[in-house]
Amino acid sequence: MKAQMQKGFTLIELMIVVAIIGILAAIAIPQYQTYSARAKFTEVTQATQALKTAVEICANDLGAVAECDAGANGIPANIAAATGTKYLASTSVENGVITAAAITGQGLAAQTYILTPTVQAGQGVTWAVTGTCVAANLCKN
Repeated sequence: MKAQMQKGFTLIELMIVVAIIGILAAIAIPQYQTYSARAKFTEVTQATQALKTAVEICANDLGAVAECDAGANGIPANIAAATGTKYLASTSVENGVITAAAITGQGLAAQTYILTPTVQAGQGVTWAVTGTCVAANLCKN
């Protein structure tokens, strides 16, 4: 008698492959969702860069941030919710404190990004990051 050669895969081999794919998917999908939300929130953080520069110039000119408000002393006007961008809902500047809010939906839940300036003599302005984006792990403080 001739021995027949095995063709194809056994059931156990197929089950092992399916288990491996399941484990990888269970890890990869949540990581991708986090990555995607961070990428979207980058638009919110980048929208504050021009405002940061304007507040720093205002603070250097006035020596303090008390009068560094949106629409005054060279600081751009607030972005209202109706005029935001794809992921940015609004921005505001009051006494140098910059607040940017994300939209609700598309992986974001109206998280806020708040930058609080501190004027230090001879060293310029330093920024502290707070807001709901820190707890959501979308921005770093």
